[in-house]
Amino acid sequence: MDDVFAAAERFLRAEARLLEQRLFDTLFHGAPAGGVVDALRGYQNEDGGFGHGLEPDKCCPASLPLDVEIALRHLVAAGASDPRMVRRAADFLGAVAVDGAVPLTTPVIEAYPRAEHMTDWTYVPGLNPTAGLAALLYQLDVAHPWRDAATGYCWRALEDGPPPEDVHAVLEVLAFLAHVPDRERADRHAAAVAERLRTAKMFHLDPHAEGYGLTPLHFAPAADSRWRPLFTDAQLDGHLDHLLADQQPDGGWPLTWEPPSAAARLAWRGMVTLEALRTLDSYGRLRR
Repeated sequence: MDDVFAAAERFLRAEARLLEQRLFDTLFHGAPAGGVVDALRGYQNEDGGFGHGLEPDKCCPASLPLDVEIALRHLVAAGASDPRMVRRAADFLGAVAVDGAVPLTTPVIEAYPRAEHMTDWTYVPGLNPTAGLAALLYQLDVAHPWRDAATGYCWRALEDGPPPEDVHAVLEVLAFLAHVPDRERADRHAAAVAERLRTAKMFHLDPHAEGYGLTPLHFAPAADSRWRPLFTDAQLDGHLDHLLADQQPDGGWPLTWEPPSAAARLAWRGMVTLEALRTLDSYGRLRR
């Protein structure tokens, strides 16, 4: 077993949440995907949404679209299927949507510990996270009225104005364009959105850029990613080299922002460590 993998597994066993441990076991040890679904149930509220700090930058029990996005990402990653869980989450999104769009969070987070960047900008409905959530529902093959409304909103936003400038919104839109069924329409928008990525705020094409930002590996996290052709092999190799070198002595990967608590920091480190393993494995950088 590669030392990188073994050290990362020790970190996950010692420090990660049960949810990430169950997903790790599914992805790397062949455990049933139902374990991930079971772990997610504790985060789902009566209104169908997910909360309880599932996305750890706000320690808030209330349902929030950002937490729904994390839940759906875990289901997709595990290859899990629980249509009732997903439809209940989509019901929640429909209940909080404005013209099909949802915000990342709501002012309810102000009563709870949260990271400094979790402020009122997250209360505004927009492509981030609406486009990414719609993409996840397409990946999970769960039809829902909110998915249709969100799809309509995304098309209107892309056709009535320029592509988004924020790198997170670009990431969400490219996920939408990768999975929405109308391929001809998606292909018409893809070039302009991909071009906007080059100048997007907080996009780090240089693997040695300091501070928080998204890199080509966020847009092409697997070797077969739809958007891998946006980057050269040399660019991806540089980021893969940097990712390998960034593993910490405890086996986990570091953060480039400040979470609201020690528990939140460990939760995030478990998430980014598992994502690092998935990416390195997909690109053939782990010897297992």
